[in-house]
Amino acid sequence: MRKLSVVVPVMNEEDNIKPLFDAISNALEGIDYELIFVDDGSKDKTVELIKQYADDRTKLVIFNRNYGQTTAMAAGFDVAEGELIAPIDGDLQNDPLDIPIMMKKLEDEGWDVVAGVRAKRQDGMFLRKIPSKIANWIIRKSTGVYLSDYGCTLKVFKKDVAKNLNLYGELHRFIPVLAEMYGAKMTQMPVRHHARIHGVSKYGIGRTFKVISDLLLMLFFQKYGTKPMHLFGTIGFGMFSIGAIIDFYLFLLKLFGQDIGSRPLLILGVMLTLGGIQLITTGFLAEIMMRTYYESQNKKPYVIKEIFTKEQ
Repeated sequence: MRKLSVVVPVMNEEDNIKPLFDAISNALEGIDYELIFVDDGSKDKTVELIKQYADDRTKLVIFNRNYGQTTAMAAGFDVAEGELIAPIDGDLQNDPLDIPIMMKKLEDEGWDVVAGVRAKRQDGMFLRKIPSKIANWIIRKSTGVYLSDYGCTLKVFKKDVAKNLNLYGELHRFIPVLAEMYGAKMTQMPVRHHARIHGVSKYGIGRTFKVISDLLLMLFFQKYGTKPMHLFGTIGFGMFSIGAIIDFYLFLLKLFGQDIGSRPLLILGVMLTLGGIQLITTGFLAEIMMRTYYESQNKKPYVIKEIFTKEQ
């Protein structure tokens, strides 16, 4: 078993492949590591160049189409064999020189995860930095996981943590929250950040709405992932109770001969009663689905077309 697995999701990064090989090789000299590239549907020469520069440390996972950064990262974690796993961006904005420092901190201080915090971040102020600061603040306050930079890809994990994150959709920004839910001991440290030299960013301001949607999902997983009935049942029972009280009140008025057919309160009472019943039954269904999810076969949300290794 190797000491370290470096996981690099890439998509259309042909100009960065050779510099990335060189940077990782120089930074990790003396460390027994493997380098895992996950090609997320590149249309340029990214795959061709990785195969060209690959050595016996290199493993290339090629998707049949684009699935997104989270799924690419999950695939890299799945095939990783190292005791420690370090994801890193393929655009050279993260610096591989930080990896040995993070490894030492993890091992010397007994952490399960060391997360990078981009110092002197080299990105645009209005389209990247400010939205990122706002998103980080919202995530910290809502999840209770207090890290400074959720968007930094560079982290070092113990193998068991990385392989049990259960990454789906676009949850890579919430990896620290998933690690906390797993029970990992986590810390952070400043890491270098460089301006992108080649290629263009694959992300824009539009991802803000995806982050908000994923945050709601993470809050659900964090608080009710294994007990969805506590959410749906509590709200549903509350609605049903209020609706039942209203309906009983109107029933008493009807017994005393008052006309209730045209009163808006009747519609409200019926809607609350029916809505409460629907939420309670939704809770039952969510419980069944949750149990099916945890007890079903381990299926992956991606298709690997090829796994390439360099023959010795």
